[in-house]
Amino acid sequence: MFRQEVDTSIFPIQTWRDFEQQFRVHFFLVNAEADAINALEGTSYHQGGWTVDNYLDNFQALVSDAGYTDPRTLVVKFRRGLRLGIQNQITTMPYGRPADTDPDAWYRAARRIDQVRLANEAF
Repeated sequence: MFRQEVDTSIFPIQTWRDFEQQFRVHFFLVNAEADAINALEGTSYHQGGWTVDNYLDNFQALVSDAGYTDPRTLVVKFRRGLRLGIQNQITTMPYGRPADTDPDAWYRAARRIDQVRLANEAF
């Protein structure tokens, strides 16, 4: 783009739409939806050593790219990727257990449990 501007003295991006198209060409994955779906169906998105916050950021980007919107699917995918200990703590909560159709409640519960774990590890 800049080479073209130097050669012609005209910047090739004249409108917002031109900018958006160039941005997508240079910065978006070609098959972002397919890549996200493949990641969610595999094990590459699992929490592993990440904090819940980092895992959740990555997870939400993947489900957005994949186009997943069904709350039950979001909970199943999120739960499957959580560390087993966090999954177990949420699913065995004696009261206040999040519904399997409420992803936001699952996200909050996982964050709370992880924050307690991190605080305990600090001592």
